[in-house]
Amino acid sequence: MSEQGITYRSGRRHRKGGRRFLRFSAALAPVFLLLAAGNAAGVTLPTVSFGLENSDSPDKVATGLVIVALLTILSIAPSILLMMTSFTRIIVVFGFLRQAVGTQQAPPNQILIGLALFLTFFIMAPVWRQADKTAIEPYLNEEISFKEAMERVQVPVREFMFRQTREADLALFAGMARIENPEDRDAIPTMVLIPSFMISELKTAFQIGFILFIPFLIIDMVVSSVLLSMGMMMLPPVMISLPFKLLLFVLVDGWNILTGSIVKSFVAGG
Repeated sequence: MSEQGITYRSGRRHRKGGRRFLRFSAALAPVFLLLAAGNAAGVTLPTVSFGLENSDSPDKVATGLVIVALLTILSIAPSILLMMTSFTRIIVVFGFLRQAVGTQQAPPNQILIGLALFLTFFIMAPVWRQADKTAIEPYLNEEISFKEAMERVQVPVREFMFRQTREADLALFAGMARIENPEDRDAIPTMVLIPSFMISELKTAFQIGFILFIPFLIIDMVVSSVLLSMGMMMLPPVMISLPFKLLLFVLVDGWNILTGSIVKSFVAGG
């Protein structure tokens, strides 16, 4: 390689590095300007404190740690919603439905996720109502401790997950956790129950998805056979079958049947 080419590439890398530095500096400039303006005007910027400075009281330290734990739980709340509720089964079934119909991005992801969230709220409402009645309200009324409230909150949620979890999945994770012959459900930790519940939900969602694919697959096969018999081999069958799939789904009131079946599947699981 010539010396001129090496010099050109080196100069180009330096220019790219300079542009990145300028972008980074431009992003941090408002922060430095705000700090400088605050110091110049004698304004004290707000700070976050848990009140643990120079504290020798164990109660205050414990309270601060509880606040940190609650903030951590809030940060992973979406994951908890995915792992311990009916959301997993619903969103996977909706994904299979859109793929079976072949509408690509219709309905869009935002609509499917929104519908799945509200169906999750509807299905989980009795569970959350029981948790609020047995744990949250007594704790707010200072009738029980925080530790006891956390234990009571888990009871209805664990009961819901146990109703939807297969014994084979529980046995799988209990065996990997080296829990041999648990006497009852209380002997199974929540960390074992959650992955068991999730793979059970995925299996159920895949079973529903298989049933969803059957009628639309039949339409694809019929349309492909007709086009092949007519000699239209260059015409994509999906282009012809898509309107018939949509017509079939609308005529049978597919959204009503599908959402009703999903909700009833959780009731039947209980």
